[in-house]
Amino acid sequence: MIKHHLLFAGKNLIRMVLLLFAVSVVTFALVSASPIDPLQANVGQAALGAMSEEQKEKLRSYWGVDTPPVERYLNWMTDALRGDLGTSLLYRQPVTRVIAVKLSNSLFLMGIAWILSGVLGFLLGIIAGVFKGRLADRAIRGYSLLIASTPAFWLALLLLMVFTVWLKVLPIGLSVPIGVEASGVTFLDRVRHAILPAATLSITGVSNIALHTREKMIDIMASDYVLFARARGESTWKIVLRHGLRNVLLPAITLQFASISEIIGGSVLVEQVFSYPGLGQAAVAAGTGSDVPLLMGITLITAAIVFLGNFAANLLYGAVDPRIRKGGRPK
Repeated sequence: MIKHHLLFAGKNLIRMVLLLFAVSVVTFALVSASPIDPLQANVGQAALGAMSEEQKEKLRSYWGVDTPPVERYLNWMTDALRGDLGTSLLYRQPVTRVIAVKLSNSLFLMGIAWILSGVLGFLLGIIAGVFKGRLADRAIRGYSLLIASTPAFWLALLLLMVFTVWLKVLPIGLSVPIGVEASGVTFLDRVRHAILPAATLSITGVSNIALHTREKMIDIMASDYVLFARARGESTWKIVLRHGLRNVLLPAITLQFASISEIIGGSVLVEQVFSYPGLGQAAVAAGTGSDVPLLMGITLITAAIVFLGNFAANLLYGAVDPRIRKGGRPK
């Protein structure tokens, strides 16, 4: 059993390393092919026109414009293997330090959204599946389809307009109150500033889990063992608790951990709307400013989070379905 778990973990680790390498190559190639001129984007055309050739050459050297892309990537990869992701060209700080600050804000925001969307989507999917064709099912399905076609940034603007501009009950943006020192910021302040962005990500993340859980629950409620349980006189909710939850939990876990990538992608737009100083906002700044070291670091960190989420889902399968823990596969 221990050997089986070690082999499983080793295969996943090797797969994750290869995927991270592929992600780094693709990201670097896309950034190198970008038409954005880092000098014009960060210095400005007017300022460049007033500089001497010597000053321009120093700027080109600083931004790596005059270095071949392959050489730049090999230099970056060599440093990254030693744990050095380079220095951010925009923040003038080590990439690891910038990511640590931004990631702490984003994890707080995305963690809340991830849990809320998973729990709400799972519960709504079960209710819709149990009451197929009834009012509750039609309402949940209609809500899910509507939200699935709603852009995250539009929903963020709508919530911002309602709760901040009209009702004036929540802050307009940022992660902490304006003008307050870091030592004076409380946990409730951070929660209050995270309500709207977390609500936006939660609302948009519910639909996928709810719709898939609904379909699975409908199949379960129409199965032979559920019909046999009904013939024995078991109530609907007793059937759901005894037969439905375990069978619907496995695909729900898959969807929940797969939604990590969706939440990370959605947070990029949501953080921009709410001026939330997280990893998504830093990624946009790095992309538009051609800050290659920071963008590469953010891409690798977010990709690693997604891969680790999938790995955690595989480990949880054994706890939900004993057949997987024994080396089998679910049917």
